[in-house]
Amino acid sequence: MPPNEPSGQPGRPAPTGRHETEEERADRRWAELLQEVRVAQTGVQILFGFLLTVAFTPRFPTLSDTDRAIYVATVLLGAATTGALVGPVSFHRLVTGRRIKPQTVTWASRMTMVGVVLLLCTVTSSLLLILRIAMPGTAVPWVVAVLVAWLVLCWFGLPLWARHRYLTKK
Repeated sequence: MPPNEPSGQPGRPAPTGRHETEEERADRRWAELLQEVRVAQTGVQILFGFLLTVAFTPRFPTLSDTDRAIYVATVLLGAATTGALVGPVSFHRLVTGRRIKPQTVTWASRMTMVGVVLLLCTVTSSLLLILRIAMPGTAVPWVVAVLVAWLVLCWFGLPLWARHRYLTKK
């Protein structure tokens, strides 16, 4: 029997989606979002913690002005990323019990996506800084560009392609 037909009802499409109320859907989406944020937050916290220590290393005073500027930009991006990825937690805490969970999930999801974009920027500038020190030369921008392209493909390209492919097929 074709997959779009429920058992015993040929020619009639199977129901799609879940049978849940708006509140049940918000609860499910919130739980899923929290799991995603936990994964991202851990990586961001480790990266940001590492970045904060760099200024206290013996080599830091020897960095060029350009490398210091990249470092400062990277730290600021790391702080902004942390803010965006912790934001959903404080947002939820401040509006809990106000009966606006569906809207809370929407805003928290948006903050999380902003956090992912900021994380991409933070990783990019971190790579640029580290690779400028580790492998001086003209290859650094190319290496960073290839790695950023890979991250964009993994984090945005493939999910958007799958969303388009599987949601527009009939």
